[in-house]
Amino acid sequence: MTENPITKYIGNFIDELSLAGVTEAVICPGSRSTPLAILAASHPDINVHIHVDERSAAFFAMGMAKAIRKPVALICTSGTAAANFYPAVIEAHYSRIPLMILTADRPHELREVGAPQAIDQQFLFGNFVKFFTDSALPDNHPEMLAYIRSLAARAAGEAKKAPRGPVHINFPLREPLMPNLEDEPFQRLRNGSHVTVESGRFRTDRHELEALSDLIKETEKGVIVCGELQDDDAKAHIVSLSQAAGYPILADPLSNLRNGSHSKETIIDAYDSLLKEEQLKRELMPELVIRFGAMPVSKPLFQLLKQNPSIRQIIVDPDGGWRDPTQLSAHMLHCTEEEFAALAASAVKKRSGNWPEKWRFANSRFRALLRNLEAEDLTFEGNIYRNLQHLIPENSSLFVGNSMPIRDADTFFENQERSFRIFANRGANGIDGVVSTALGVYAATKEPVTLVIGDLSFYHDLNGLLVSKTLDIPLTVVLVNNDGGGIFSFLPQSAEERYFELLFGTPTGLEFEHAAKLYGGRYICPESSAHFADAYLSSVNRRGLDIIEVKTKRDDRVEQHRQLLDSAMHEIRKEWPF
Repeated sequence: MTENPITKYIGNFIDELSLAGVTEAVICPGSRSTPLAILAASHPDINVHIHVDERSAAFFAMGMAKAIRKPVALICTSGTAAANFYPAVIEAHYSRIPLMILTADRPHELREVGAPQAIDQQFLFGNFVKFFTDSALPDNHPEMLAYIRSLAARAAGEAKKAPRGPVHINFPLREPLMPNLEDEPFQRLRNGSHVTVESGRFRTDRHELEALSDLIKETEKGVIVCGELQDDDAKAHIVSLSQAAGYPILADPLSNLRNGSHSKETIIDAYDSLLKEEQLKRELMPELVIRFGAMPVSKPLFQLLKQNPSIRQIIVDPDGGWRDPTQLSAHMLHCTEEEFAALAASAVKKRSGNWPEKWRFANSRFRALLRNLEAEDLTFEGNIYRNLQHLIPENSSLFVGNSMPIRDADTFFENQERSFRIFANRGANGIDGVVSTALGVYAATKEPVTLVIGDLSFYHDLNGLLVSKTLDIPLTVVLVNNDGGGIFSFLPQSAEERYFELLFGTPTGLEFEHAAKLYGGRYICPESSAHFADAYLSSVNRRGLDIIEVKTKRDDRVEQHRQLLDSAMHEIRKEWPF
């Protein structure tokens, strides 16, 4: 009887993944993937998470990788199972999240001959993965065991290499599929060959950095723009540069510069609203922009940069990417935030002048005016965020859905001393998989997670709630239900009254209390700010799933929002001292 090579072959691969730093694996049940699943589950250094829905599982794995910034393995069987990973793979690509997609496949002789559960899995994810290979068939010859270890190390290295992203390995597997665990594969195989993959960081020519430092020194009217940052250590260097140069920091919520113990003296949290007012925009027009991280969510900021090509833009990207949707950047630097900020800060002397004071005045007055407004009426969605921002626990995570939630967080979340991390899926900006990604963040961090999400996004990923029950993952969902696509009310499509509700408003009329019952969660629909605060604080301090549904009014949302901004801008213009 010929020995089945699957145990040693796949065992070597899984063991090498663990040595490369892969400690988490998300597994979707299936037959052809049996050796991958069993050997991952039996490895002493890998934690497995079982998810029966492939689309949700992929976003769950991505949420874990997003939180810990290390590759997470994602395993499924052959056929259309892997196709359900596609939306998450796209998001991981654009968000630079390291995922290791391991798909089982039919052996070559069963491909394209009508065999069941067999599709063409070659290059299934196209250019959205950094690396793809169809592995050799299992073979326990020493050279082939060295090959499969090398492949594991290489794939993990590619996922971690800047810019990070997903990789895909396809495994053709012949029956029998059951590995022999009595062979103690991992203890024995750890004595085999092992390769360590290390990647360096991009560096920019020092003369170029010095020239840009001189430009900063000569330019008084500059701002620093911060989108989502991949490196927490970058924040301190950016703040130091801001203080030295006298440049305000326009901080997107995902930069996590608005919250924490660091200095907020130069951090502007209301720039999205300020730049909507034409007079203020003229007063606050910069001559130089230094941008770190992804492009912020703010449309007024994007329009400012796009419509004013005279503004010189310096984009610092330590991953060597190209994040410039304006197509107007003057300098694209592939170096770390620390390298650029340290050299630039050392070359700049402390400035005098009213440039940063203009920004601080406008920002502080806007926030003061908002704080004086009544926040009890929860049918206005802005009040949800005004209340929530002061309730989020220290050392927890807030996951914000796309469309209106991330924009409302940008408008209403202000600087504060408490430390918590804000996440969102802003790579492709889709509404799919948001629930699952948030659950993945908790699975990786074991810290409380609050999810703020709209009703359509929530409906789109209701399947994701299952792992809250099966894996005992606590989650507090603040469900903002305006019964449809609220964001379209802010867009030109809203003027088309005849077809707006049919094509864009798309009300569903769903009763989400039933979702809580289906997945074993608790449900509450608060009617006041005090009731909301009580419900929220109770939920974040206990296990299980809590859905706090806030029913809002989509019909007058736009008018209320515009009246609020117009009132604040009127007061700022009236008090403008410059």
